[in-house]
Amino acid sequence: MRLGIIGLPNSGKTTIFNALTGQDLETAAVSSGQFEVHTAVVNVPDARIDKLTAMYNPKKTIYATITFADIAGMDKGISEGGLKGQFRNELQQVDGLVHVIRAFESASVPHPYETVDPQRDLNIIDGEFIISDLISVENRLQKLNDELRIKGKKAEGEVGPQIELMNRLKAALEEETPLRDLDLTADEVKSLRGYGFLSLKPVILVFNAGDGQQVDPALLDYPHKNAYATVLQGKLEAEIAQLDAEGAEMFMAEFGITERSAAKVIRLSYELMRIQSFFTVGEDEVRAWSVAVGATAPEAAGTIHSDLQRGFIRAEVMAYADLIAAGSEAAIKAAGKFRLEGKEYVVKDGDILNIRFSPAK
Repeated sequence: MRLGIIGLPNSGKTTIFNALTGQDLETAAVSSGQFEVHTAVVNVPDARIDKLTAMYNPKKTIYATITFADIAGMDKGISEGGLKGQFRNELQQVDGLVHVIRAFESASVPHPYETVDPQRDLNIIDGEFIISDLISVENRLQKLNDELRIKGKKAEGEVGPQIELMNRLKAALEEETPLRDLDLTADEVKSLRGYGFLSLKPVILVFNAGDGQQVDPALLDYPHKNAYATVLQGKLEAEIAQLDAEGAEMFMAEFGITERSAAKVIRLSYELMRIQSFFTVGEDEVRAWSVAVGATAPEAAGTIHSDLQRGFIRAEVMAYADLIAAGSEAAIKAAGKFRLEGKEYVVKDGDILNIRFSPAK
């Protein structure tokens, strides 16, 4: 999973990036306005992996990971004529967005629009994305209509449904409605993946607050789907991210922080994008894998290796909670909670799987 960190200049995008990733990138008092991208891969915190590691004492422990990309260069007017080049490519490639909205006051870090106004700042970026998507939809409609005019009735069966879908998107965007608000079917969403529509991507709104500042994200007017809001004390948490575990714990206790920013945003990301974790365990390796909520056992096997999905026979399944309660695999089998599941089995969060498969000949 790859999340893009976006926001207006001087909103604290790089500070939040540092807080999430433990990096120590320099933050400028005044944004350069230039296009830059910084990326970092972060382990997904999961106490279940720690307990499984203690139980199996494996040679390797591998956490699920998430990639954060700090994408600079956002500002009013960026969508004029449509987003282009590397900037558009970077935004299209992310699975979701972390939109940093400035809530802090600072005389040394001037706001590009002079005053701190989270609602205005949110509307600016949302508006740019809607404009960008509308330009893309109109361009696609023109090509489809040209194809229909040239090929005539032969193209109606294939092109007609696409034109109908694009007209639905166009109508929504002209009403300034993000595409994530539409009730699109799974097949329609799949057909749109190649376009990288920005207002279709799920988003986490992060209010970047000052030290000790109280911010209520519920006061923001944002009645849109596939969006969560949270508050981080960016500067403070970026400093915590540079400390060792003991120092971070003391610092958090002093400032009343109960959950690290990375853990909070990753947890929201999993919920927002309907991702869950399953595990594989053994003396060689204990590992967490990310899979979509609702995935079947063969689909989960495919995240481990495509050969496991192609040759899938059965999945040996233990629930994490059952294993911890029993204390060992032998005890869980004795309790009758070790199961064999077939191709229709829907994987649950915390399942421990061992895949039985037939090797390709």
